[in-house]
This record gives sequence, structure tokens and C-alpha cells, in this order.
Amino acid sequence: MDGVLADMEAELLSRSAALFGSPLSRRDSSATPSSTASAPSEPPQEIDGDPDATADPSMSDESPSAATMTSRQERRLWRHVATVENFWETLKEIEPGAVSRLAALAASRRWEVIFLTKRPATSGATAQIQSQRWLVSKGFELPSVYVVQGSRGLIAKALALDFVIDDRPENCLDVVVDSKARAILVWRESQGPAPVAAKRLGIGIVKSVAECLDILSQADAEASEKPGVLDRVMQLLGLKEPA
Repeated sequence: MDGVLADMEAELLSRSAALFGSPLSRRDSSATPSSTASAPSEPPQEIDGDPDATADPSMSDESPSAATMTSRQERRLWRHVATVENFWETLKEIEPGAVSRLAALAASRRWEVIFLTKRPATSGATAQIQSQRWLVSKGFELPSVYVVQGSRGLIAKALALDFVIDDRPENCLDVVVDSKARAILVWRESQGPAPVAAKRLGIGIVKSVAECLDILSQADAEASEKPGVLDRVMQLLGLKEPA
């Protein structure tokens, strides 16, 4: 969800400004919370009772750029996030209207949609319930949300998914390697050049959720006349030449 539909990074930037006096970006802004060493699900080891001093072996005397968090600051940020009641409900959509459009397409096309997330726990409701409430507030009724760990590919295989849409290349690679699902990487222009190896590995690339939904809905519509929606999607993503 985060990085595809929900704008977690903007909220973290705002929270960092409140904590540190100016907005600071994370070292790996593409990382999901629980995949970082600073996530609240993995609390740091404190030194001499100081919650901001940690036994982090990655810390060094090298100072990061002024706009980038130190490891210590990132840990402090995630500790703060863990205390915010229903934090995951505070996020905005990256592309306003994308969730409601997805809901409308899912209803009209009879798609079964599962939302996968690695969100750690915060104060308030569980991450799953917060995520469900957020999706409902954006126009998707009765969403299926799974808070997961581990390989997205193994999850896709277990759930027999057709497509997995993600904003992280490594998750898409897991999907390609560990399952028969098609992986679609959402890589926005603001992120710079897309990973060059993605298409060679069979990973489709789109610049937005809107573009992704255009491709999926077009392929699904054409499949009503000619079976093979999965192959058609791959063709539209430039991953397979038409027969």
C-alpha cells in the first residue's frame, strides 16, 4: 500500500520536522517500515538510559547530508510513529482518486483485490484495521488487507495471485522468481531512471497507479473478445511481442 497508494513518506517528512526542527528524508525512502532496522517492531538497544543513544553498529563519525536522517534520528522517528494513535489512517493518497477508481474497476470487472502491507503496529487499532478504515475512507468498501512478512513471491504463490503491483524492485523480483504472478513496478518520474534490469527480468514498469489501471482495464476489456488477459497485459507493458 505504502508507496503505491498511500503517501507514507510525506507524513514521515512532516513528523520529522516536528521532531527535529526541519524536515529530514530517510536514507532509504523506498523502504517499508518493517523492512528497516529502525522500525518499531525492532526497538533499538539503548545506552545508559538514553533513548536516543543506540548501540547501532552502522553508526559512524561520517555525517550525512543536512537533509538526510542519521540512523539515530530514524530510530527515534519510528519510535514516535509507534506512539501515534491510528497513524496509518492519517496518510494521504499519492494519487487522489486512485483508490476509488480501483474500487469501481474491481466492481465492474469482477476483480478480486488483496492489499498487502508490511506496516508495523502503532497505538490504536491494529495495522490491518487502520489500513481497512483508510481504504474505506478513500472509496474502497470491504477491503481485504493482509499484514505480511517475508517474500512477496511466496505470498503471491500461496494466494495464487495473477498480478502484484509494488513500488519496490526487490519485491517485484521476488514475485517473478517465487511465483507465476506477473509483477508490475510503480516507478514514478520523480524517482529518476527506472531500474534497467526490470524488463529483462520480466517486470513491467508503470509511472503511476493510473497508468497501471489503464493497462489492466484495457487488457481485461479486450480479453472478453479474445481470451488471454495475462498475455495482453504483458504486451501492453512491452514485455512480450504480439503473436
